[in-house]
Amino acid sequence: MNNYKNLKVWQKSVDLVVKIYEATQSFPKEEVYGLTSQIRRSAVSIPSNIAEGSRRNLKKEFNQFLGISHGSSYELDTQLTVAPRVGFLDKDAFRSLQDDLIEVQKMNYGLKSSPAT
Repeated sequence: MNNYKNLKVWQKSVDLVVKIYEATQSFPKEEVYGLTSQIRRSAVSIPSNIAEGSRRNLKKEFNQFLGISHGSSYELDTQLTVAPRVGFLDKDAFRSLQDDLIEVQKMNYGLKSSPAT
């Protein structure tokens, strides 16, 4: 695999991580080890697994890491769904993050399904 930093899905998922960090800055301080940490770790896991998998020798291994990344994206989706319901995130911020996440999920799935991987 070429340089993972050239992968659009990696770039978009890193952008999502930055947005997640910005959005969670306003979460209650008592949530720093709770939902805030969970959301941030799930978000960071998405590009991290893409990067790690891209450096593997076999396409099968890369696909496995893309699968892990995809799973992390659904973990993040669940956590983001909880955030507005408990009053930590307004609906507009939720929708924006959700739209970005869906785009990353589609890109990840497309890369995993492509014959090149």
